[in-house]
Amino acid sequence: MSSSLKLQSRYLLEVATAFVPWLVSMYTLYWLDYAEIWAPDTAHRDKIAVLILATGMVLSFLVHSYFIKRKQR
Repeated sequence: MSSSLKLQSRYLLEVATAFVPWLVSMYTLYWLDYAEIWAPDTAHRDKIAVLILATGMVLSFLVHSYFIKRKQR
């Protein structure tokens, strides 16, 4: 396998890994709605949804930042 193909594969794997926390948070929201754990009239549903999404996005950012910082060393 050529060196450039290995680098591209590694980069794609790192990007996919960085997206995992965000995808998990999206699936968590889907699952909460699908399993009818919370209804539209649940108190503070919108705030909880924003908190779940923000947590996933921040964790994705931190994972991606880790990969970038490790690459610079």
